Amino acid sequence: MAGQFRSYVWDPLLILSQIVLMQTVFYGSLGLWLALVDGLVRSSPSLDQMFDAEILGFSTPPGRLSMMSFILNALTCALGLLYFIRRGKQCLDFTVTVHFFHLLGCWFYSSRFPSALTWWLVQAVCIALMAVIGEYLCMRTELKEIPLNSAPKSNV
Repeated sequence: MAGQFRSYVWDPLLILSQIVLMQTVFYGSLGLWLALVDGLVRSSPSLDQMFDAEILGFSTPPGRLSMMSFILNALTCALGLLYFIRRGKQCLDFTVTVHFFHLLGCWFYSSRFPSALTWWLVQAVCIALMAVIGEYLCMRTELKEIPLNSAPKSNV
């Protein structure tokens, strides 16, 4: 231990719990954004907005609203990376993992592999936003000064 600034041990239980927590943040905040947007335009919410790849698109109002919700969700999940992952190096890993499980969820829900180009574009933009903003926020906290003493300075 001596001579090392930070020593990390591989903790599979911690990693698994962080993955579950980030999936919860992803779907919880996406559900809240979709409910908020649906409430604003008085539309009825459905799971299709979250899991059907064919809904996302520029041509229909529900598609545009769902795309907006996914983009806002990427910003919210970046905050989740800041509070629950706290390591800039791991932001991309957790972002890709969250979106991979979302891909599997969409595939399972609609019984077909997502083939809509707009779905893939939205997911790519969300991955980029979530990873870059999450990494920026985590790096800002990692680079804060470390206080050397806790005693207040006295004026002499």
